[in-house]
Amino acid sequence: MKKIGIIICDRYRSCGGGKCFRALRERVGGFSRYAPDEPVEVVGYSSCGGCPGGNIEYVPEEMKKNGAEVIHLATGLVVGYPPCPNIRRFKEFIETAYGIPVVIGTHPIPQKYMEKHETLPFWREQAMRDIAGALMEESLEINQSYN
Repeated sequence: MKKIGIIICDRYRSCGGGKCFRALRERVGGFSRYAPDEPVEVVGYSSCGGCPGGNIEYVPEEMKKNGAEVIHLATGLVVGYPPCPNIRRFKEFIETAYGIPVVIGTHPIPQKYMEKHETLPFWREQAMRDIAGALMEESLEINQSYN
């Protein structure tokens, strides 16, 4: 069984995780890396703690104690406006300090956000493509279903 942790942007701290958990169930977005028949358990769900990410120092450690083998940085860190300026630092810190791989993304990018963001210059930059990766490769149908 694969054990994962999810860290969301603090702007969405009251989020119930509906899109993330649906995407995990459907194995889309950042969760497409897990086979449909591979059991996956969420062993931690927390916010980053707000800018500049105070929880990033200790939340991954707690998730690791609970067996986390991978930590997902939620899609909200990518598509919230502005996108998280610390997302790369979070990934680097967690992977270096705790030896846990970090995946950027949970649920697919809702199409309404994709359309809005594609009009913004930063979204067209290669750096954004590097950050969002597989999230930008979902089908139009899947993205629309997450609106």
